[in-house]
Parts: sequence; C-alpha cells; structure tokens
Amino acid sequence: MLLILIPTSSDCKIPILAWKLSQFDIEIVVELCFFASFCSPPRIKDEPDDDGFYASPKEDSKPLKRPREDDDILLILQDSKAKKVKSKDKKVPEADKRKKPKKEEEQKWKWWEEERYPEGIKWKFLEHKGPVFAPPYEPLPENVKFYYDGKVMKLSTKAEEVATFFAKMLDHEYTTKEIFRKNFFKDWRKEMTSEEKSTITSLSKCDFTHMSQYFKAQSEARKQMSKEEKQKIKEENERLLKEYGYCVMDNHKERIANFKIEPPGLFRGRGNHPKMGMLKRRIMPEDIIINCSKDSKIPAPPPGHKWKEVRHDNKVTWLVSWTENIQGSIKYIMLNPSSRIKGEKDWQKYETARRLKKCVDKIRNQYREDWKSKEMKVRQRAVALYFIDKLALRAGNEKEEGETADTVGCCSLRVEHIKLHPELDGQEYVVEFDFLGKDSIRYYNKVPVEKRVFKNLQLFMENKQPEDDLFDRLNTSILNKHLQDLMEGLTAKVFRTYNASITLQQQLKELTNPDDNIPAKILSYNRANRAVAILCNHQRAPPKTFEKSMMNLQSKIDAKKEQLADARRELKSAKADAKVRRDEKSKKTVESKKKAVQRIEEQLMKLEVQATDREENKQIALGTSKLNYLDPRISVAWCKKWGIPIEKIYNKTQREKFAWAIDMAEEDYEF
Repeated sequence: MLLILIPTSSDCKIPILAWKLSQFDIEIVVELCFFASFCSPPRIKDEPDDDGFYASPKEDSKPLKRPREDDDILLILQDSKAKKVKSKDKKVPEADKRKKPKKEEEQKWKWWEEERYPEGIKWKFLEHKGPVFAPPYEPLPENVKFYYDGKVMKLSTKAEEVATFFAKMLDHEYTTKEIFRKNFFKDWRKEMTSEEKSTITSLSKCDFTHMSQYFKAQSEARKQMSKEEKQKIKEENERLLKEYGYCVMDNHKERIANFKIEPPGLFRGRGNHPKMGMLKRRIMPEDIIINCSKDSKIPAPPPGHKWKEVRHDNKVTWLVSWTENIQGSIKYIMLNPSSRIKGEKDWQKYETARRLKKCVDKIRNQYREDWKSKEMKVRQRAVALYFIDKLALRAGNEKEEGETADTVGCCSLRVEHIKLHPELDGQEYVVEFDFLGKDSIRYYNKVPVEKRVFKNLQLFMENKQPEDDLFDRLNTSILNKHLQDLMEGLTAKVFRTYNASITLQQQLKELTNPDDNIPAKILSYNRANRAVAILCNHQRAPPKTFEKSMMNLQSKIDAKKEQLADARRELKSAKADAKVRRDEKSKKTVESKKKAVQRIEEQLMKLEVQATDREENKQIALGTSKLNYLDPRISVAWCKKWGIPIEKIYNKTQREKFAWAIDMAEEDYEF
C-alpha cells in the first residue's frame, strides 16, 4: 500500500491511496504533483449539446454536487496513461480493432435530488423550436378514380382530401356505423363545391373502392421498400427529432413528447361516441399559441404565416397549445414522460395519495355518520363519496357547451342509471349500475352495498322520473370543496389513485408465492394489476388478432409437449443404459438428459403461463392503471424483493418515466 500526498495551491495535500500500482503508474502520479498544484478541474454544470438553442442565464442555473477530488485525479491518471501508451506506438491487437467502441452511457439527470422551485413556478428558462406541421395534401394520381352512382367523378382538391380519409378506413367497422357515416357525409359536404353538393346527395351511391385499393398498394409498397429507402426515411425522422424533439429547460436538454401536430382526418372516439366520423380540420400556425421564456429565441412560424399568440407563462408546463374543432378541447405539446416536469407531477400525485392513507379511516367514519344526517344535501354527498371510494368512480365534471356525448360520473348519475335489488344472486342490497363513463366506455356493475346506503338511494329516487338526477342536491363543485376541507389537495382522483395503489400492494402480498419461478411471479404481478384495472373499469375490446395469436401460442405449447415427451423417453433410455454399463460416460449422459428435460419443462411452463396471462387479459387494459394510477415504487420494491428484473415489468420508455421511483424505492417500501 502506498500513500501519495499531492500538494495543492491552497497549502493542503490530497491523499491518494495507491494499492499495487506499477512503477509506470507511480511515475505518472508523480508527474501530476506539479500539475495539481496549479490547476483543478472546473466546477461547472454540464451544458446540453448545442443544437441551435440558447442556454439559460447563469443566475437561473443550480449547481450540482461537487465531484470527488480523487475521481478527478484518477481520470487524469487514466488519460495520461493512455497518452503514454500511444506515444510508445503500442500495437493494438486486430481483434480489438474490429470491436465497436462501447457508447458511453449518458449521465442521467437526477432532478429528484435537487431543490424544488417555489409552489406554482414550473421553470425559469424555456426555449424550443415550435411544432412540426402535417405535410400539405398531395392530390391523387389521375388513374385513381372516384365513382358516384356508377360514373367517374372528378372531385375538387378539398373534397378529394376528405374523401381519402373515408377511403383509408373503408375496411374498418367504423365506416359501417350509421352515426359515423352520417357525421362524415355532413362534414364532407361542407368541403364540396356547390356543383359537387348538388350532385353528391347520398353516401350509399359513393364508391371509394378504387381509392382504397390505391392506399392499400401504397401501404404494401412501403413494406417492400429497400433497405436504403428505409434508411433515408429513418434519417429524416432523426433529423426532425434532433431539431424539434428537444427543448432547453433551465439549462437542461429535455425531450418533447409530441412535437408533431396531428394531421387532419376523421374523428373516431372511443365506444359509441356521438361525434365519430366528424372531420378533424388541419391545424395551421394561426391556430397555435407558443409558450417560452422572454429571454429565449422565439420559434419562427413557417414562411407566410404567423402564430396566434406568444406567451411567457412559467406557471404552466406546456410548450404549444391549440383548440381542436370536434369537442372544442385544448390540445398541448408537452414534455416527454421522463422529463423533470412530468416526473415531479407524478411523484407529487402519489405522495398526495399516500397522505390520504393516513386519514382515510377518519373520512370513511365521517361519511358513514353523514348517511344519517337530517340534511338531504349531506346525505347525498356522503353516498356519492362512498361510491367514489368503494368503486373508484370518477366525480363526473359538467360537460362543456356543445358536448353531446351522454357520459356521466358519480355526481351526474340519473335515476335511470341504477336499479335497486333488495336481493340478487344470493346477496342482499345490490345496486346495479349501467351508464356511459369517460370516453363513452360502458360501466356495468352489480355491487352489494351497506343497508343504510341502499335505503338512502331508495329515498333519493322517490317521486323522480328516469331522466332526473339521482343526486339532485349535489354537483362536482360542492363535492370538491368538501374534499378540500377533509384534506388539502384531496380530489376524487386522489381516491382513485389511493385505492388503485393500495389494492396492488395488497394483491401482491397475497398472490406472490416465494417458491415460484420468475414467469409465475410475473403472472401473479399481472393478476394483481388486473384487479386494479377491473376496479378502475379499464376495459378494452379483444384485439382483432387475439384468436390467431392464441392458436399460434397453442401450437407452440403442443410442439413443446411433444419435445418434452421425446426428451423423457431419451432420459428413460439413458437410465436403462447406465444400469447396464455402470460407467462414467453413461452417468454423464443421464445427467445431460435430466437437464434437457428440466429445461424443456421450464420452457413449457413459460408458454402455458403466457397463454393463461393472455386469456385473462383479453378484455382488460393493464397499461392505463400501471402508468397512471399505481405508485411505481410498489412495483420497483416488489421487483427488488423477489429478484425480478425491472425490465420484465416496465419497458425502456416506462423505466425512463419512472427513473425517480427506480432510484428511490428499496425492497421494504410501503405505499
């Protein structure tokens, strides 16, 4: 062991412990003594690569932790050693030359270790290049025909563009739905010339087949592209990403989530949305509001255009906004889920839900007492809160003007949305719910409730018509004000997040078997996640390819079973042979065959677990709850406790989104 003291300009010495250093290394360290007394590595924050952005002002930046001195010296040591080797013209082996140099792992910004801004302030400096607009419409070739009533008809450019939207969807079930066809035809006629309007009076006489075939051929041609053509497209996408896909926020380069404006098309909606088929209009620069800091370079609009407005609001997180024409809702360009802004919001959301855990019993006792209140308003509020807590129902915000979808939440339930059964399927006091929730997704559930809730519901429904409000003395404003009084920051969504996360944690404890292998434990995780998805009513239609993929999986299982049967026969034969021969070689053969059987058994089990998992998830969407309602630290802690690779639960994008949780959570984390 050798202790080297390196003098510095401040009359102190840096101790360097050198263990088993070669004479060559010691010489280099000695050379550093003189160098270290005059200079030290700069203490500046890493700047993002210069892509044409302006860095934020110095006063807005925050210093990171100082690097360790001995790390700096070791880096110089390695660098000097490399230079000496080069000066001696040491030959590099051919094998090393062929190896591709490993990409240095980009240092992740651990924003969660830094001091947070005062409440309300999201950033101090923000600069970006604005959005990428959809390319202009290219008219169809002359040989692609549109037919009306059996005759070829040449459409004007605007009418043709909208017709292509329908033609591209011709094989989709949407185009068979009456409401979709009605809305499309109505909006299409608005884009027609007066001559076209007088001619085209019925959608059923329109023939889009030729157009549809053209787009199918285009799609097939894209699949058959050469490697060079695909590379060219990839390079163009990478160029756009490099130029528009990043912004500079407070001296850090951050990825933007959706920097491309959605092209025009036909609105689909979810479920049976009443506006499906309507025309989503092309977004122009004149529709766009830009948000950036005053001292940044404001993005330039496309030539010949101007922005609707430029703002400098550091209390919001969006970069670009505009209003879409279908529902009049505001759309945003935001930062990537892995950004500081999004991560802090997620972290805060789950911490608020954890605070609810401390007072949820008190709140539940309170609303149970309120079921007996003399005030009808208080009783209705208490019953609604019970449903929000027990069933994870959304509060049900009032619809905006012009919104025609008949969707409701807890506060806006009508008498027709529930049925009361004193007894049903062997259970007492059952409430049957049937209504359209968010995104027109049907909520159907039969739930046994407490007797006093049942009696209150009977009282609320007295002398009312089916179309009357169930909670006629309650709205979301009244409920939210009450929730704020119960706990700061409490909303109906916090209940949803709390119940989802606590359910996952409880289910994981119940379902995880310590003796299971990794695939079986992952199946347990998915089952726990599924319990949450059912609670939150995260439904989906079975994928179109579901039956085919299950058949393919079953074929693999059958083939693996045959392979296992063959392997077992070979093992039996090897054992019989070993009994006769009694030599070392035959014993080794038996061991080898045993391992082969074990390996195939594991492979078969993995396939069978996969089949079970797919079948159980056929109509349940696990992703929504996993990404939006489940505290990721629960999943990370579970992975660490049971030795499950985190990539088995979260893909690369999700790992970036939840980097803060992966870094924070230990195996003993409790929500």
